[in-house]
Amino acid sequence: MDRLIYTAMTGASQVLQQQAAVSENLANANTTGFRAELDTFRAVPLVGEGLATRTFVVDSSVGSDFTPAGLQPTGRPLDVAVQGNGWLAVQTLDGKEAYTRNGSFQVTPNGVLQTRSGLNVVGEGGPITVPPDTEVSIAKDGTISTVPSGSTPSQVSVIGRLKLVDPPAAQLDRGADGLFHLKGGAPATADANVEIVPGSLEGSNVNTVEAMVNMIALARKFDMQMKMLQSADNDAQKSTQILTVAS
Repeated sequence: MDRLIYTAMTGASQVLQQQAAVSENLANANTTGFRAELDTFRAVPLVGEGLATRTFVVDSSVGSDFTPAGLQPTGRPLDVAVQGNGWLAVQTLDGKEAYTRNGSFQVTPNGVLQTRSGLNVVGEGGPITVPPDTEVSIAKDGTISTVPSGSTPSQVSVIGRLKLVDPPAAQLDRGADGLFHLKGGAPATADANVEIVPGSLEGSNVNTVEAMVNMIALARKFDMQMKMLQSADNDAQKSTQILTVAS
């Protein structure tokens, strides 16, 4: 009887974990540049003495969905979206390099180009500083130019270029901060083939209908596991009663 109880228990526990992942995807359905997390169940045989009669289930994250999402024009000079494959490089609080598809930038009072969450945007030479009293424009290749406010367009100054990378998807890990990091911690190499769309932002690639259907299916699986636990408990009680009467 304990075999059924523990098998059902592991199934219910792992279903809850997968529900949490689907809930996170749904919560980020409108998050700029978000990449949906992919999860699946895998069977894990119990290794030990006796026959291999028990197999547990484990929720396993198989990675992320890197399918590009739709672009939304904003007309804002500091908004950029990656066209096709590729990533924008940013600097985390511990000084390491990470990658995002969220290209909604801002300029701090000190002139540093940052993301909306306060992370420095990485250029090919490090963090990018914008001169005061200038208007910023970003080209398709990531080149950042400035024009003094109120001056003619002929007084254009190039202050840097966004670091655009395109490492293989298999080399990327999703961090707890929602950013992606290269396995091993080394920074990725800039890729000149990556292009951006100025004045636009990329939406989330979460399929809300598919996620909702998945959430309903997981709820039914959880109910099934709980019914198995109840059946095991009822069988155990009846067995105890029979043994009590027999004795």
